[in-house]
Amino acid sequence: MLTTTANVAGILPDSFGPLIIQPVQDRSIAFQVSNVISTGTTKMRVPVITDDPNAAWVAEGAEINADEGTLDQLTITPTKVAGLTPISSELASDSSPAAGQLIGEGLARSIAKVVDAAFFGNAAAPAQKGLGGLVGVNVVDAGAAWINLDPFAEAIAEAEQVGATITSFVANPTDALILAQLKDEDGSNRPLLGVDPTQPTRRLVQGVRLFVSPAVAPGTVFGIPADRSLVVLRDDVTVDVDHSVFFTSHRVAVRAIMRVGFGFPHAAAIQKVTLTP
Repeated sequence: MLTTTANVAGILPDSFGPLIIQPVQDRSIAFQVSNVISTGTTKMRVPVITDDPNAAWVAEGAEINADEGTLDQLTITPTKVAGLTPISSELASDSSPAAGQLIGEGLARSIAKVVDAAFFGNAAAPAQKGLGGLVGVNVVDAGAAWINLDPFAEAIAEAEQVGATITSFVANPTDALILAQLKDEDGSNRPLLGVDPTQPTRRLVQGVRLFVSPAVAPGTVFGIPADRSLVVLRDDVTVDVDHSVFFTSHRVAVRAIMRVGFGFPHAAAIQKVTLTP
């Protein structure tokens, strides 16, 4: 039980779950730009076609040559990302939805930040390996400074060359600001970046949505096809409450654990637009 007071339900672990899972997915850029897959297993095996089966024109009645193509396998093993926060016993016993939302948002922000740092970086184990350490991505040289959107048009074309479609660009806030300040010509106040007419606060680069994350290194913008970037979320998300660890200060420990994995089955489809000062 969370409280010793009669007739007070309090914020039970069951009510914490939705307050953690959905906010993490909403706040994490990694979740937003990738294909998210839920799994109940410790590992997920994703088939990767490295060479398509050959097809050919065949005359009526003629034999069709069999070709199996070339298959490989990508194994994604979600690893643990956890957050622990002490809260007052009074807050833990509060059955108000606002109290639960406050606790959930704090843990969700922390977990989302850690997930994004790994997704766009090259962290050591037990963190997942992200785009920063991915071998085989296509690099687009944007020159010494952001002066136009041509590098992003090139990135889109390079992805199309390998059969992929970029669904999002992700930039550091510093680079996103510079891109937002680019004008369509000297003396003009018209920005080069487009906007989504359905959501004017969204920024578009060559028609592709631009996300912003401090987890991306300054001077780098990633172009990501969602179907070539996988985020695997284990179903066993847990939220536990414990009264004993902070007993002397009359506080309650709330612990959230998620297991998340990344997979990039087609590295050549990922575009890395970089400045080279």
